[in-house]
Amino acid sequence: MADGTNSAMDDDGAPDDDSEHGLRKIIHVDMDAFFASVEQRDNPDLRGKPVAVGGSSGRGVVAAASYEARKFGVRSAMPSVTAKRKCPDLIFCKSRFDVYREVSEQIRAIFHHHTPHVEPLSLDEAFLDVTEDIHGIGSATAIAQVIRKQIREETQLTASAGVSYNKFLAKLASDQNKPDGLCVIRPGEGAAFVQSLPIRRFHGIGPKGAEKMAKLGIETGADLAAMDAAWLRANFGSFGEYLFRAARGIDLRPVRANRIRKSIGGERTFSEDISSGSMLRETLDNIVDIVWERIAAKDAKGRTVTLKVKFNDFQLMTRARSLDRAVTDKAEFSAIAHEILAGELPLAMPIRLMGLTLSNLEGDKTEEPRRDDGQLSLL
Repeated sequence: MADGTNSAMDDDGAPDDDSEHGLRKIIHVDMDAFFASVEQRDNPDLRGKPVAVGGSSGRGVVAAASYEARKFGVRSAMPSVTAKRKCPDLIFCKSRFDVYREVSEQIRAIFHHHTPHVEPLSLDEAFLDVTEDIHGIGSATAIAQVIRKQIREETQLTASAGVSYNKFLAKLASDQNKPDGLCVIRPGEGAAFVQSLPIRRFHGIGPKGAEKMAKLGIETGADLAAMDAAWLRANFGSFGEYLFRAARGIDLRPVRANRIRKSIGGERTFSEDISSGSMLRETLDNIVDIVWERIAAKDAKGRTVTLKVKFNDFQLMTRARSLDRAVTDKAEFSAIAHEILAGELPLAMPIRLMGLTLSNLEGDKTEEPRRDDGQLSLL
């Protein structure tokens, strides 16, 4: 495919001494449909066909979907029976986390060749701070192009990248020209870029959230930016603070290398609010399946199980239960999660999101959260 670079943003547009002026050069690299693309790479018969990674029967759940499958509406955390109904020709592959980790290590080696400041977010996604151009390549944009080329040559996979002066904008940019694309947001362009986006592009705003905002007259980043902080707090609670900063392209978080992860989990945002006990229990079963597979893949041990729900008014509720030892197996993990849920039923109002995590980890090796892009969101 073509490079996909946004031609209006083809250079950093910032001096080499950005760090002295409080600006950074941040790259967000995101592999394209990583798990499914690895399966298509390793099995030529799958190339160009709709592929889902995950269980195909019973209460199986889609962990990742190829772009061919996404055209039919197949998404991560979707029950496999639903995915098959949406795409009758969907091909299911069992997950191979040992292979995905091996490829991820190849990719991270490429990152570390260019900077020691690498903050992994998942097996297939990371932030890089390349303010210091250690190889004299010339710009963050050029470094991103080199990294994408090296990834393709060494793994036969494609990656998309976003380049900007903070993490929030770089992550938005990496999604702008997917798949196999590059987008750069230069200093001074962040607020305008964000305000041009539909509100659904903001991380953390799902279909129901976008619907609520539309009723309040907010459909774009510009609409959001027109609201003051007090109004946002009154309507969205603590989430309003994030919305206020995001609408202005503000993010002061540094890239943190070698972050110690404190939990492994997953969450699902619903296209329609749910409230019935049977649907809540079935959804929790689906999340347990995916999260425990991730826990097992990392050989992680943890003592605390936490259930999170977000109500349709955006208020969050979390409930946790801790043991004096590590959770022993999937059955115990599931039982604890269901006990927590049962203790809260019936819920006060319908929910738009449910999440589950295992924390208080021993010898933690976990990854940071995934966004909802066709693979399961990991906390």
